[in-house]
Amino acid sequence: MAESRRGACTRATPRQGLTVLVGKTADRFTSSRDILLIAILKVGLIGYGYAGATFHAPVIEHCGCATLTAIATSQAGRAQADWPRAAIVPGVDALVARDDVDCVVIATPNDTHFALARRALEAGKHVVVDKPVALNAGDARTLADLACERGLVFAPFHNRRWDGDFMTVRALLESGRLGRVTHFESHFDRFRPTVAQRWREQAARGGGLLFDLGPHLIDQALALFGVPLTVSATVKALRDRASAADYMHLQLGYADKQVILHASALAALEPPRLLVHGTRGSYVKTGLDVQEGQLKAGLRPGDTHFGCNPPGLLREVDVDHDMHEPFATRDGAYADYYRLLAASILDGTPFPVTAQEGVDVMTVIDLALQSDREGRRLQFQQLL
Repeated sequence: MAESRRGACTRATPRQGLTVLVGKTADRFTSSRDILLIAILKVGLIGYGYAGATFHAPVIEHCGCATLTAIATSQAGRAQADWPRAAIVPGVDALVARDDVDCVVIATPNDTHFALARRALEAGKHVVVDKPVALNAGDARTLADLACERGLVFAPFHNRRWDGDFMTVRALLESGRLGRVTHFESHFDRFRPTVAQRWREQAARGGGLLFDLGPHLIDQALALFGVPLTVSATVKALRDRASAADYMHLQLGYADKQVILHASALAALEPPRLLVHGTRGSYVKTGLDVQEGQLKAGLRPGDTHFGCNPPGLLREVDVDHDMHEPFATRDGAYADYYRLLAASILDGTPFPVTAQEGVDVMTVIDLALQSDREGRRLQFQQLL
């Protein structure tokens, strides 16, 4: 029953008069080399803070199949200087009213996501929402249903499925080289002991690590293993004067494995980013994917060495051999998110990040907060 709903509303109605040629089925592994687009997706961006300026605008403009048509932001001068060909509009209503906007990307504070996404969907626009898609699973379900009713794409911005380390782990697990996976551990740890004066640090705005980094960690785990049987969590604000959670430790329970998802703002020495143990070996990767740092430094998709990640370590053990050596990490490919989005909106190819998956992530977050309050492990029930 869950699978029928999960795949029910992943295909958009193609735009008339536009053609997209896709060399291979646009599944989770499709790369830029597989896609040939002869139409351009016209994107309107709401918000030009860190997420809009770093993750969205440059990737949209350099993915090869989309263009930034309009930007609604309070930072008009900065946005216009960076993207002089884009129209700077006074607000959300002006942006969603434009005929030259196919898709609206929402990169605003977390507590505004639901209202802005609903406004854009009601205006007939396809929508990408930076994580989290809403502040609870019920609101995420409302948006997913609205998009489904109107034949629109509603896509969570789970761009870290295109982190090089995650793509490497996914391929490694599918190869079977580690045997049956029994333990998976994923960390986003940083050392930021001082609480900054920004909305991301304010609990009332949907700030904190559970809503900021948690959606990426949860989405990656669910993409690998499906929805869990149980959720158990500790979610705390540990720094001096912190109001929003700066520590999260989630355990997702499956029948044959344990999955640990962890993020902390007080980790001066980083643990491995990814750790996987199986019945035939283990894999370890340290350090974050390089794309965020490169985008902040001004590099763009297509630049030399963009997305090139250092290797991890792999140990394979069986009766015939014991191999322990560096294991190459795939290149990160954030641009493929927007390439596949264009193929979905312009030609109806199913987009690999579904609205239901956005709802599932928020369901885990809801359960994590409840688990921390009640101090117990909770059963996962998919909100369909």
